[in-house]
Parts: sequence; C-alpha cells; structure tokens
Amino acid sequence: MSRLCKRYTEHHETVWNGVTISISYEPRWLSLADDYGLDTAHLEIEAIAPERAPLPITETGYRSHFTTASTVAAMGGPVALVRTWLDEEAANPAWRQHEATARQLTLF
Repeated sequence: MSRLCKRYTEHHETVWNGVTISISYEPRWLSLADDYGLDTAHLEIEAIAPERAPLPITETGYRSHFTTASTVAAMGGPVALVRTWLDEEAANPAWRQHEATARQLTLF
C-alpha cells in the first residue's frame, strides 16, 4: 500500500564558467523507494544568469534529469555531480566548437 510522504527538494546555486546555475534536487522522487524499492531521484538544472544560457548538457539552458540518490551521494551531492557532468561534457568537441563560435562572434 502506498504511503503518503512529504516531498523534499533541495535548492542550490553554483557558478560554472561565468554562468549562474540553479539546481533543484529531489532525492526521493515520488517516494518510489518506499513502495517499489526504486532509488529514483530528480535533478532540475537551469541557467539563471544569463537566463537560459546554453550549457554543455543542454542547448536550452534547462535540463530535467533522473538518476539515483545513491549516485548523487557517491558524486558528493547534487552540486558536485552537476559540476562534474558539465566539466566532462565541456570536453566534447561539439561544445568546444560552440564556445569558439560564440567567442568569434563577440569580436565583431
């Protein structure tokens, strides 16, 4: 039988490469662990300054991502996980090309 559980969401901000990012983290999304043994967590990542600036993990500046609370904990928490994810994806050649193009446009 399903138990009603109060939802708990953490809110964080971090600055990555000059972009202020809001991170909302819900470690027990829909309380699925209690009812079904599923460790489902939810992250919402949004560039807030500049608003909706592209990031290596999203062209729109917003990303909804499901993972496990155990993965988030193993990475050192939601901020550490997001920063590591951004750093890893920033090494992608497509993101490097995006950054180079954006820098080139600022010269004119």
